[in-house]
Amino acid sequence: MISVEEAKKLIGEHISPLKPVLKPLQEAANQILSEDIIAAFDIPAFRQSSMDGYAIIFDDVHEELNLIGEMAAGTAQKLIISKGKTSRIFTGAPLPQGADTVVMQEKTSRKDDRITFDDERLVRGANVREIGSEIRTGELAMAKGDLLSPAAMAFLAGIGVSEVMVYPNPSVAIILTGNELQQPGLPLQFGQVYESNSYSLAAALKNEGIFNVEILKAEDSLETLTAVLKESLVRNDVVLLTGGVSVGDYDFVLQAAADCGVNQVFHKVKQKPGKPLFFGKKEDKVVFGLPGNPSSVLNCYYNYVIPALKQLSSKATGLKLIQAELTHPYQKPPGLTHFLKGVYKDGKATPLGAQESYRLSSFAQANCLIQLTEGHENFVAGETINVILI
Repeated sequence: MISVEEAKKLIGEHISPLKPVLKPLQEAANQILSEDIIAAFDIPAFRQSSMDGYAIIFDDVHEELNLIGEMAAGTAQKLIISKGKTSRIFTGAPLPQGADTVVMQEKTSRKDDRITFDDERLVRGANVREIGSEIRTGELAMAKGDLLSPAAMAFLAGIGVSEVMVYPNPSVAIILTGNELQQPGLPLQFGQVYESNSYSLAAALKNEGIFNVEILKAEDSLETLTAVLKESLVRNDVVLLTGGVSVGDYDFVLQAAADCGVNQVFHKVKQKPGKPLFFGKKEDKVVFGLPGNPSSVLNCYYNYVIPALKQLSSKATGLKLIQAELTHPYQKPPGLTHFLKGVYKDGKATPLGAQESYRLSSFAQANCLIQLTEGHENFVAGETINVILI
């Protein structure tokens, strides 16, 4: 059995980013660029009005000008403005040839086709977007390693980028084990419990931008589990098994993994909940054997699976770890790191009730995991402890 720190270190050492792939821009949100993007065009490609108003030659600002036409966004027409002339112009429209300034419409007066202006603060070039003011041809638009945030997606689309090379999000299989599991909505027979781990894990994966998720069920037999795991490893980058990871008569995960050629990196971590955690690799495929108890599943997911998923997609690893003041005393035996479901607010962390690994009611209210180190027994109110924000 290894420590929490050792387990996290081993996971980090055994995972490399997935191979970059070319994706349409609209399918690359929340992924990491695997190469620099260089602007292919000047953007804007033409002098452009930034508001509705009138295009003028700045030296004519104190004159009464003759209105000769209008320029709308998207127009392909060309209009020439000479001295004593002006044109109506709308936001995003090309600036007429000869004009150098746009006067906002609120600062103008119109009588028939004669226009006068009243804007004492107007300067030459006002309200005009110059060619290349967003980016110039050949300039670096975004760099390798940048995250494609919503704003980044819009920026790249706005400079004409339609596809990008990215480190993809991994595909994930969730394999549920346990003959006692029943689907919600169906009647429970004696000895059955409702299955919930696929709901928590699928939702948590979606929060990481991972939608390519396969959910499978394997009955409690070595032959069946081995077959399901073998097929999952062919189709997916990551396999998450829930239950069957201990050493009971119906716990087949370790043997099934070995029979499928998965090399065990570790099994069992000095922690509560989630001690019988398994981590293994088959070539570039990643396998986690998670305990069956719902709180144990989520604790292991937040502490170990999320960092692995982020490393596979070349993102910053892990959830945010901060320090906080413990609001209540807590006593535990030495030898295991405890992760308590808690609420963090204003620099303080409060443990919740219902800490047992089979109970989710408190996890549903928690916004953090309170980490209590393995070598320490008595924690006092006001003590500084580590908190993982979830």
